[in-house]
Amino acid sequence: MMRIVLFLATNMAIMLVFGVVANLLGIPAMLRNSSGGMNMDSLLLFSALIGFGGSIISLLLSKTMAKRSMQVQLIDQPQSEVEHWLVRTVARQAEQAGIDMPEVGIFPSQAMNAFATGWNKNKALVAVSAGLLNQMNQDEVEAVLGHEISHVANGDMVTLGLIQGVVNTFVIFIARIVANTVAAGRDGRSNFMVYMAVSFVAEIVLGFLASMIVAAFSRWREFRADAGGADLAGKQKMIAALQRLQGDQREPEMKGEFAAFGIRTGGGVMAMLSSHPPLDKRIERLQQSMN
Repeated sequence: MMRIVLFLATNMAIMLVFGVVANLLGIPAMLRNSSGGMNMDSLLLFSALIGFGGSIISLLLSKTMAKRSMQVQLIDQPQSEVEHWLVRTVARQAEQAGIDMPEVGIFPSQAMNAFATGWNKNKALVAVSAGLLNQMNQDEVEAVLGHEISHVANGDMVTLGLIQGVVNTFVIFIARIVANTVAAGRDGRSNFMVYMAVSFVAEIVLGFLASMIVAAFSRWREFRADAGGADLAGKQKMIAALQRLQGDQREPEMKGEFAAFGIRTGGGVMAMLSSHPPLDKRIERLQQSMN
């Protein structure tokens, strides 16, 4: 989940900044046609430029943001047998998956976490928590690494960026239409401050609803990465790793824990907003594939 949270947060921040700057520059007024209404073609182009701009910038910053926020220590020169094994395993799996060797790192968390990110599958980062190395055996860690390498090989971050760009475009497009409708006066002129406030709020609300689409894609790709991890490390190892996570009853060490590999989900709206399917469903899917 960590890479998703950082990506979405950065994307939303960039979009809002772009939107405020555009409003201050008077771009919405430039998008009006002679009758006082919105020029829909121009508005759609404007929305796409901001929407995909925010998504692409977020994607390009994803690895740097992950390193800094999670205090990842890169393994340039392995100093222990564990680090040597970790680098060798990632190198072997990357070769199997047909991608270049990713950067490998460890971040200081006692929770069993791991993530992979990067704008290019041949320039990726794979990182695991100290807690994962301490609490899982090598077979289980190997499966976790296979899962993350599969995310990279599948180009999941790039696909996520494209989907987010499309979602952003329609969020901005609809938000501007709503703002223009609400702010329009009887004389056909818009109240600029009302327009800015409504467009800002509408982007946040619509962005929240649109995040369900992104979350649905994320849940689907987790099943696919599980299957990839099973191919690279073995199905029994992948199932064992998921079961280890399922059996971990410890509360997250901080609110909003960046549980990149496995996450406990509730029902209802929270389930629709979750980037990961429930662990029992992931285990069941793998077990069914063995029959």
